[in-house]
Amino acid sequence: MEAIFAKNGSETPEPVEAEVRGSIPSWLQGTLLRNGPGLFSVGNSQYNHWFDGLSLIHSFTFRNGEVTYRSKFLRSETYKKNCTSNRIVVSEFGTMVYPDPCKNIFSRAFTHLCNAIPDFTDNNLINIIRYGKDYYASSEINYINQIDPVTLETVGRVNYRNHIALNLATAHPHYDEEGNTYNMGTALIGLGLPKYVIFKIPAETSDKGHKKPALRKVQQICSIPFRSTMFPSYFHSFGMTENYIVFVEQPFKLDIIKLATAYFRGVTWGSCLKFDKDDATFFHIINRTTGKAVSTRFYGDALVVFHHINAYEDDGHLVCDLITYSDSSLYDMFYIRNVKQDTSNFVQSNQSFCPPVCKRFVFPLNVNKDSPRGSNLVTLTDTTAQAAMQEDGSIYCQPDTLFEGLELPGINYKFNSKKYRFFYGSRVEVSPHPYKVKTSSNIKLIGNWPQVWLSWDGPLAKIDVVTRKHLEWKQELCFPSEPVFVASPGADEEDDGVILSSVISSDPKISPFMLILDAKTFTEIARASIPTSVHLDLHGLFIPD
Repeated sequence: MEAIFAKNGSETPEPVEAEVRGSIPSWLQGTLLRNGPGLFSVGNSQYNHWFDGLSLIHSFTFRNGEVTYRSKFLRSETYKKNCTSNRIVVSEFGTMVYPDPCKNIFSRAFTHLCNAIPDFTDNNLINIIRYGKDYYASSEINYINQIDPVTLETVGRVNYRNHIALNLATAHPHYDEEGNTYNMGTALIGLGLPKYVIFKIPAETSDKGHKKPALRKVQQICSIPFRSTMFPSYFHSFGMTENYIVFVEQPFKLDIIKLATAYFRGVTWGSCLKFDKDDATFFHIINRTTGKAVSTRFYGDALVVFHHINAYEDDGHLVCDLITYSDSSLYDMFYIRNVKQDTSNFVQSNQSFCPPVCKRFVFPLNVNKDSPRGSNLVTLTDTTAQAAMQEDGSIYCQPDTLFEGLELPGINYKFNSKKYRFFYGSRVEVSPHPYKVKTSSNIKLIGNWPQVWLSWDGPLAKIDVVTRKHLEWKQELCFPSEPVFVASPGADEEDDGVILSSVISSDPKISPFMLILDAKTFTEIARASIPTSVHLDLHGLFIPD
């Protein structure tokens, strides 16, 4: 675990050519950008949490059947301050930093004063997002850093608050067919009451000279007031259909008072997030055009959600597929002290970990308020999800389980906001008994209800939401990243394309490699071995040539 998660990564600033085995489709032309934590100590100081590590940007460029790789640390202000001081001097969500005791009393007093209202790090380590024609490293804060997608140089920092009143924003936006970008954030401090904000960046907003940020033409679609003013819901992503935005207001909450006083109480910002198992989950459905919310109140049992799979409209219903958890223990698992344990101790200390479950919620859009109380209003025949009318006119929603034990979901993005059949992801498994693939092709077809094998070198999986069967790819001691689907040119079928995944191994004899799978059969068609170190990452974006 420590060799994979907690070691410092290194840069490969100039492109290196990978050794290709197999045949990469000639039509695959473009660059896969990836982002994730890559530096976990500076000087003698160390981060406490894996999600605190300094951002390392990777690029895998596919051209004429060849692959080149390069990587660079994001030159954020956080990175530069830490390197200049040769120690961690900027706090992250799981690591609170205090002034150097060798500094004079005025410097220390100024630092304490600045932390009265948190000004978060700009260490954008989660994803790569596009606004207009510009690309940004992003996380869940008010800063994003523009990068050059070819050289990976950091172009400059942009503050959401200079363009729209936001303190936090997601790193998982949505893109429509016209190239517009939709995203969501939280306004904690500013004019009016705190609120969630949904906004849009038009496609044609970029400045060719990179002197004016795409955010200058941001359009607010709507705002949603907090259910509880001092306890806003945490959210990592949201859903989008052809006509609606879906926001899940979950009982995984940020305590504003604790956040504002965390520095002085000597606790981390991450500790200000708490899961309330006795609260409900509320589902807000907002019209993308008018910004008005559907008046029906939809709610369900307490859950935690980080990633949406897809959402679409079907015969008067809105269908929303999510990766859900029964508590918030996932965040705690990735403290560095945990991942540095040997395998048996790691498994023992995380026995209570609740696995991710892919669930389908269905919301009837045309609700008759006179419907019999307790009646199920879902009339779709391809799901067991229910939406029951309550005495007060609200709708209690119970989901249908699609699959168990999968995270980092991805789809053919041409089917985003549309009815779809397939999604892809990484198996999330924790057990001293890893699943052994016995077939020579590293593929296995599982029946209607999959078992849950728990092993951190989990397989990649392709899920069929119609048959509820799945395919897997796995290689022993290998850790594949989030699978990214790239469609074949002119493809009509949803799974006509390839899956790309960056793979690293705990076996020193196995070089890091870019895996290329046929998305239809889920069999390996090529791999490109990279002659340098590659670090485990989180999310990314494919940019076609």
